[in-house]
Amino acid sequence: MLVLVLRSTTGYASRIVASNSRRPARQLRIIGGEWRGRRWQFPAGSDIRPTPDRVRETLFNWLAGRVAGARVLDLFAGSGALGLEAHSRGAAHVTFVERDAEAARSIGQVLRSFGSPRAEVRHDDALGFLAREASPYDIVFLDPPFDSDLLARAAAALEAGGWLAEAALVYLELPARTALPALPPAWQAAKSGRAGDVGYYLVTRAAGGRTARGAAEV
Repeated sequence: MLVLVLRSTTGYASRIVASNSRRPARQLRIIGGEWRGRRWQFPAGSDIRPTPDRVRETLFNWLAGRVAGARVLDLFAGSGALGLEAHSRGAAHVTFVERDAEAARSIGQVLRSFGSPRAEVRHDDALGFLAREASPYDIVFLDPPFDSDLLARAAAALEAGGWLAEAALVYLELPARTALPALPPAWQAAKSGRAGDVGYYLVTRAAGGRTARGAAEV
């Protein structure tokens, strides 16, 4: 059953846009899986920056064999592109966390129109969500607004809060010109790439590992 949870938030979530605001919609498509080729529209909010198709295709090639049956967290969901792609490819459950009320409602509407039984949408501040009782995830998509310092803070909260299952995989997205911030010592960058202004990494967890720097580009 699809669950859409809307809650009031504080702090940087105060920029939430009312659901009846008029913003032009943009369109994306599912690349692979059960919903391959299906398209959906999402509100063109000022800080919604969907992961490009090329990057999504590379990411899910990296994740081949790991998505089916996985519990997935799309923490800064935005358009929902990463979580929807994972759902299409057989994830057991996907939790979408998005602070923009209109964007959260849009993801819920897409899931209902696609006939999704395995998803939850939470209208919430990402760090506020991570401060709650944890439920471990196998795959986490971590793609905060580029003009924020949230990547390192969210990474630390994920690790410290018990949100990551054993051998979890974490996807990181940030400006290509920006170096990775300090990440939990157990995180190692297994893959990395660049597409235009976007830099992206697939990170694994390893006991006694090093910070996720110096990954080979693919």
